[in-house]
Amino acid sequence: MPEMAPAMQMLTRSLQGIPQQLPQVPQAILMVTAHWEEFHVTVSGSTQPGMVYDYGGFPAHTYEVVYPAPGAVDRIERVKTLLESAGQSLAIDPTRGYDHGSFVPLAVMYPQAQVPVLQMSLKRGLNPAEHLAIGRSLAPLRDEGVLIVASGLSFHNLRAFGPPAKQVSKVFDDWLQATLAASPAERSAQLLQWESAPAARQCHPREEHLIPLMVAVGAAEQGDATCIYHEEDFFGGITASSFRFQ
Repeated sequence: MPEMAPAMQMLTRSLQGIPQQLPQVPQAILMVTAHWEEFHVTVSGSTQPGMVYDYGGFPAHTYEVVYPAPGAVDRIERVKTLLESAGQSLAIDPTRGYDHGSFVPLAVMYPQAQVPVLQMSLKRGLNPAEHLAIGRSLAPLRDEGVLIVASGLSFHNLRAFGPPAKQVSKVFDDWLQATLAASPAERSAQLLQWESAPAARQCHPREEHLIPLMVAVGAAEQGDATCIYHEEDFFGGITASSFRFQ
C-alpha cells in the first residue's frame, strides 16, 4: 500500500534482494504461512490459487490485489512422501488461495509471479518440536530446486505496535539473534524453549508468527543463519529481523 511504503522501506529492500542472494531462480517455492492452521499439515492444491484477503479495515484497493503465480502442484506428492517418512500426514485443500502471509512478500520478491508456489499451513497446536521435525523432513527439497520460505514476524503483538514495543521487541530480538547464531544443536534446543526467552509472551501472545521459523530451521538445521533484515524502528518502535539459512 502506498500509504504504508515509508514504514516498509527497509523490509521491502530486503525482500527485493533475496533473489540476488540465490544461486539460481527456484523451480518452486514452498511458502509456510503464519496465516493458515489446520489439524494436519495442508497444502493448496490448485494449479491457479485464488486470493484470501484475510484482513479488515484496509483501503479498497488492497482487496483487489492479485498474485497470479501458478500452484506448484507437481511437488505435492514429494512433500507428502517426505512428511510421511517423518510420521506426518499431508492434506490437500483444492480451494485455498494465497493469503497475505504469502502474496505480500512474494509480490515483492518475485513481482512477475513466474515461480510456482506451494502454500503450506501450520499444524494446530503450534508445537515447536513438531514444526522443527516437519522442517527436517522437508530438507531434501532444498537440493531439488525448492526455496522454503517461512513467513511470519519476529514480533507480533498487534496491541503493542509502535513505541510500546520498543523495549520488549529489542530484548526478544537480541535473544533470537544469539539463538540463531549458536551451534545447530544449541540453536534447536533453545528454540524449543522459546517461551523462556526475555519478553517472549509480550512479543508473541500467540505464537503463530514465530512457528514458521521452526520449519525453516528444521529444514536447514546444520546450516548457518545470516540476518538479512534488521531494523529497530519498524512502525515507530519495533525491532524486527529476518534470516536466511545456508
